[in-house]
Amino acid sequence: MPKIVFLPHADICPEGKVVEVASGVSVIDAALANGIEIEHACEKACACTTCHVIVREGFDSLEEPDELEEDLLDKAWGLEPESRLSCQAIVEEEDLVVEIPKYTINQVSEKH
Repeated sequence: MPKIVFLPHADICPEGKVVEVASGVSVIDAALANGIEIEHACEKACACTTCHVIVREGFDSLEEPDELEEDLLDKAWGLEPESRLSCQAIVEEEDLVVEIPKYTINQVSEKH
């Protein structure tokens, strides 16, 4: 089974975490199932950018983003060439290393 290495994030995952995940699972579902509370204001409907992540390793193993995801990513804070919406990034057979950006463009957070 592939692994996802979540790099440390000061608020969401201070120690970082390595999780095993079945192929076909989205990065956000893997995170949430393992106690990593990535924001997802649109409830994983590909309608916002709050679940934006940067795939530091394994990016090329993911399917290409569709036009809607690319349009949304243009609005994400800290956009990089390896940015993806974690609700749309589906794990295949290769391990991933994922960074959760420090900020989102969400002006209101459920955790306040």
